[in-house]
Amino acid sequence: MAQWNAEQYLKFKRERTQPSYDLACRIDVKNPQSIIDIGCGPGNSTCVLADKFNEAYILGVDKSENMINTAKKDYPLIDFAVFDAEKDFDKINRGFDIVFSNACIQWVPSHYTLIRNMFNILNPGGVLAVQVPINYKESIHQIINEISHNSKWSAKFKTQREFYTLTPSEYFDLLSEITNDFSMWETVYYHRMKSHKDIMEWYKGTGLRPYLEALSGAEAAEFENDIYSEVVKAYPVQKNGEIIFRFPRLFFTAVKHN
Repeated sequence: MAQWNAEQYLKFKRERTQPSYDLACRIDVKNPQSIIDIGCGPGNSTCVLADKFNEAYILGVDKSENMINTAKKDYPLIDFAVFDAEKDFDKINRGFDIVFSNACIQWVPSHYTLIRNMFNILNPGGVLAVQVPINYKESIHQIINEISHNSKWSAKFKTQREFYTLTPSEYFDLLSEITNDFSMWETVYYHRMKSHKDIMEWYKGTGLRPYLEALSGAEAAEFENDIYSEVVKAYPVQKNGEIIFRFPRLFFTAVKHN
């Protein structure tokens, strides 16, 4: 199983955290007493919640022990625990006023079950708030997909990365089945990268991770170089020397009424 690396992930902490701020700003719950951050990673999103809702009890959970250990070290005043969103919901013995998840559920299968599980642990009047990347049509993902499937590399990967994200229309229908009070929106972030290598470093912390860990050291370097060559072609350099790294994200909130 591919392992998460908090240090690699946090190389772009500001850019990765911005959607958490944007999502938290859309949560309208007066004086929430309890909040859970599902897929909290190294705690950067959980810290956003702690700053905004500073009188609430906040719990950050994640499947990765590496991420949880980093979160505990960096944010010792917040509670964190290892949690598998595929199978651990029955271990939750309390309700929450806010169930929050930023850039996590794309790694978790069965969203029709997952979203209902997240909604079910809300207290009456509580809000589910979710952000999920929808960048699978962007150049970087197209490049990774094409190269990992070509004749040179396809035999090296026993399984290809599976995208569990639903379409906006499917999320709309799913949310409409569990509440009549929900909102959805999309934001495209134009991240400023100093070089094409920055794009590689970003994806080595997320989308490239499963591929690189499936290869030996020399093969991983060669695969990474093949990706990099296409990234250079796909992302033009701006007049100031920087590179625009488009990143679309889908957001939704849903209120649980009595």
